[in-house]
Amino acid sequence: MPAPRLLTAGEAFEDLVFVGLDRLPGPGEEVKTDAFHATVGGGAVITAVGAARLGVPTAIVSALGDSAVRRLRAERVRVTNLRKPGEPHAISAALSTSTDRTFVTFNGVNARLEPRLLRALGALTPATATHLHLALCPVDLDAWRRLVTRLQRRGLTVSWDFGWNDGLAAHDALPALMDAVDLVFLNELEAPLYAHAASLDDAYPRLRTARSNVVVKLGALGSRWLRAAGDVVMPAPVVDAVDTTGAGDAFNAGFLSAWLRDASPATCLATGNSVGAASTQAAGGLDALPTARQLPRLLRPPVARAPGARRPRPARPATARTPTSRSSRRTS
Repeated sequence: MPAPRLLTAGEAFEDLVFVGLDRLPGPGEEVKTDAFHATVGGGAVITAVGAARLGVPTAIVSALGDSAVRRLRAERVRVTNLRKPGEPHAISAALSTSTDRTFVTFNGVNARLEPRLLRALGALTPATATHLHLALCPVDLDAWRRLVTRLQRRGLTVSWDFGWNDGLAAHDALPALMDAVDLVFLNELEAPLYAHAASLDDAYPRLRTARSNVVVKLGALGSRWLRAAGDVVMPAPVVDAVDTTGAGDAFNAGFLSAWLRDASPATCLATGNSVGAASTQAAGGLDALPTARQLPRLLRPPVARAPGARRPRPARPATARTPTSRSSRRTS
């Protein structure tokens, strides 16, 4: 197995996914379904598996149950497991319609994970991995900012998907942490939350920085990379979603797989959109993740040519459009 290029780190869960719901239950209600799926999930897990299937040498650092370790190794992801013997792994129950989902989670070992991650990641060098992707809500923001700065000085790049957290949005140290990382992934609901904005349109100018490091996932509307020189916006493929659980983390895998090979902004967004959309075609966040050969032809990574082989005709680069943003239902 080649040395990892991408290392993901963060929380992992044993996911119990109830799919095919016509609607989410209200208080005191019971909604039944004939479709149920047990799998492993969490942002670090889904992004790791998604990137590995796309051909990116990948590793993960997390606190993992036994089934998660087996699945990740089967997907050719190198595993560093921070869960100690006897500690309960985290469990998350997801209720999913075709367009939205809600969760109930038992935190388990994840409640003790952050200091272990900070210690484990402190030893990273470019020989370990060239890019670190974090998928968790931090508590000690100053410690994380210092770690990110140290890793960048060693030559690594860092991305982060915080997820939704009201407490994090109110933290005074969040702007400095967001500014420190190379890429921040937000969805269409998280962007106004962390920008302290009344709407998505109001959030864009507040999140747009000279570093151009914020990417907003817009679900069925695609994605938008907020760039100082002008935003890049790409539409999403039209699919009939089975389950949207983990689609945003799948997007991250697609985006990073293109970004790590220095693809254009439009190609990074389009690859993220394609992988995110594909992931919704089965229950849970893993089973429908595509391989590189299953991507649209223009988004596939180049294949190394044998000596003497003819050079293929270059593909026409993907184009981007910048439409007026409009509200959307949450699908990633």
